[in-house]
Order: sequence, then structure tokens, then C-alpha cells
Amino acid sequence: ISYSSCSSLLPKMAKQNSQSLAEVVKQVAEQQHSQLSEIGKNKTVLFQLQAKLQELEKEMNSVLLETKTTEREIHLQDDAIEVTKYQCENLEVQVRALYSENLKLRCDAETVQEEFEMILARNNEYREKIKDHKHLFWEMESKMPVMTELAKRKAVVEELKSKKEELMHDFQNPEGSVIKQVQEEITLLKREITTLKDFINRKTDLLEEEKKKHAKLRKEIEVQNKRYDAILKRLHCQLNKVHSNKRQWHWNIQQLEKKAAELRKCLGVAELENV
Repeated sequence: ISYSSCSSLLPKMAKQNSQSLAEVVKQVAEQQHSQLSEIGKNKTVLFQLQAKLQELEKEMNSVLLETKTTEREIHLQDDAIEVTKYQCENLEVQVRALYSENLKLRCDAETVQEEFEMILARNNEYREKIKDHKHLFWEMESKMPVMTELAKRKAVVEELKSKKEELMHDFQNPEGSVIKQVQEEITLLKREITTLKDFINRKTDLLEEEKKKHAKLRKEIEVQNKRYDAILKRLHCQLNKVHSNKRQWHWNIQQLEKKAAELRKCLGVAELENV
């Protein structure tokens, strides 16, 4: 009974085990599929994170460069601030000096203003004195003989002016005596001008003749100069020839003197030998 019962139980257990194994395999496959999809998602996220990391590294490098540039600019600004401080100190010293000089100039200006006011008051006083002096001088001058003479001359001038006006009126009148006199003088002047023109024409003709004579003489002088130049050249050639002959004669004389000296020596030696 036990064997038959066991044999009947085995197929049931095998069937149950095969069903559970299939479920397990299915679950494992589902888990693997979910894990693979999760891994794919994780890879995608990883790639995205790596790209972001590279971007962040680039940004960090650019930030570092900007930081270094900013630090360099800060150092430059610090140097510029130091230079500016030094310049400000110098400017403060100059401003103080200018302020003190301005105060001094203001004091000097006030002093000059006071002196100017004093001089102006003196000038006004002097001007008043000059006015009084001029008034007295005019009064005294009007009583002097010179002024009476001047008044007489003024009267003469007025009379001459009136005569001048009369003459001008007469001059404007064609039948006046002044016009006739002027016309006669003009006629005389025209005659003199004609005479002078004739005289100038005669002198011009004489001058032309003299120019022709001078031109002829100039040509003759040029011919004579050319002739004299040729003669001078010939004389220079002859003189050079004479000088060369003279040098040749001098050289010949020197040679003859040398030969004579040699002959004297020879004669002296011969006489000594004969003795």
C-alpha cells in the first residue's frame, strides 16, 4: 500500500516542481529584463552625468582662468591704487603749497589794492590840481601878446578863406579871369611839352646812332681781342719753347761741367804720374 501510494504521489510532486521551476525561471527572466532595462537607464544616466561632469570641468577650468585673470587684474589694480595713492599724496602736497601761495597772493593783492587806492586818490588830487593850473594858464595865456597875434592871424586866415571861396567861384565861371589865365598857362605848358618831345626825339636818334657806333666798336674790339689772343698763344708757345731750350742748355752745361771736372781730375792724375 505504501509503495502504490508513493508511486501515485511522485507525478503530482514532479508536476508541482515543474510548475514552480517555470515560475522561477519566468521570475528570473523578468528580473533580468528589469535589471537590463535598469542598467540601460543607469548607463544613460551615467553618460549624461559624464557629459555634465565634462561640462562642469570645462566651466571649472574657465572659472579658474577667470579667477587667475581676476587675481592678476586685482594685483594690477593694487599697483595702480598704490601709484594713485602716491600721486594723491603728491597732489595734496602741491595743493597745500598752492593754497599757501594763494593765501600769500591774496595778501599781496590786498596790499596792492590798498596801494592802488592810495595812488588813485593821489592821482585824483593831482588831476584836480592840473585842472586848476590849466584854468589859470588859459586865463594868463589869453592875456599874452602871442595870443593877440594869434587872433590877428586867425582873422587873416578867415580873410584868405573868403578869398579862396571867391576864387573857386571865379574858377567855376568859364568867362572868369582865373580860367583864362589857367588856359594860357596850359597852352604854354603844351608848347613846352612839344618842345621837350622834339628834344627827346632828337636825343633818342642820337642815342641810337651812338648805340650803333658802340656795337660796331664792340665788334672791332672783339676781332682785335681774338687777334691778340692768337698772338698771346703764339708768344706763350714760343716762351715755353725758349724755357724748354733753356732747360736743355742748362742740362748740357751741367753735363759739360761734369766732363770738364772729370778731365781735370784725369789731368791731375797724369801730372802726378809724370812727376
